[in-house]
Amino acid sequence: MTAAAKQQKLAALFKQAAVIPVLTIEKAEHAVPLAKALVAGGVRTLEVTLRTDAAVAAAKAIIAEVPDAIVGIGTILNADDLARARALGARFGISPGATPELLKAAAAGDLPFAPGIATASELMQALAAGFDLVKFFPAEQAGGIKALRALAGPFPNIRFCPTGGIGEANAASWLAEPNVLCVGGSWLCPAADIRAGNWTGITAMCNSAMKSLKPA
Repeated sequence: MTAAAKQQKLAALFKQAAVIPVLTIEKAEHAVPLAKALVAGGVRTLEVTLRTDAAVAAAKAIIAEVPDAIVGIGTILNADDLARARALGARFGISPGATPELLKAAAAGDLPFAPGIATASELMQALAAGFDLVKFFPAEQAGGIKALRALAGPFPNIRFCPTGGIGEANAASWLAEPNVLCVGGSWLCPAADIRAGNWTGITAMCNSAMKSLKPA
């Protein structure tokens, strides 16, 4: 698959999703009921982060048991993480940042991938490696929508998935930006609700968010 084809495939996934929940799963047994709750609320594209010991088992369980979920792997920090995501059967990978080694590995592989950037220099490195769809992280802390608009000047063809500091109160503002395909965030699945097994509450939050954020 060419670099352009991989980016187009990822762009289609992200645009359809609008909101991608960033999942930090502490216990593997929470994975399937959480994914089912999200899917029931209209949220199908999920980012399972490699931040916990349970992450790999959780992603594996969701991919096996929740066929309607589109599972990506997040917090990819190096080529080994990228290989792990591909071996799991992830549909995409996403990182908070990018090293030259990670960009090279992602460009050589066939997994659709969005490197993380926060500055113009980082964006230029991503572009040089063939990536024109990137994660803007940490979005609010890195300057917010004003920073995103500033980057759009010299880089008008770049598409973004902003993540970091985005929640119910500001998601719509980010999605209104013409170069934003989707936003990432954890507000649809608060850690307290996951620990309590409040799956109906998570489904209700997702239903409400998708009704308000999806274009008519």
